[in-house]
Amino acid sequence: MKTTVEISKYPLNEDYEPSILDFIQRLKENKNLTIKTNATSTQITGNYDEVMGILQKEMKISFEKYGKAIFVMKVLWGDLGI
Repeated sequence: MKTTVEISKYPLNEDYEPSILDFIQRLKENKNLTIKTNATSTQITGNYDEVMGILQKEMKISFEKYGKAIFVMKVLWGDLGI
């Protein structure tokens, strides 16, 4: 089953940009996913189980590496066609 997730990361510290860029770069390392970014969010398309597993792993890494942050996600069943 395909899914599309739109996710935004809001680090709770003053030096927020490196944390966001690192998160996006780690997502882009997964060749089975389609990743599109814009000014406010990142869209991830791929197999539901794979997308959710990668997001779970990468959000945990972000928390451990950079501390507190807020992640806001929208999940769509299917390919948004982006």
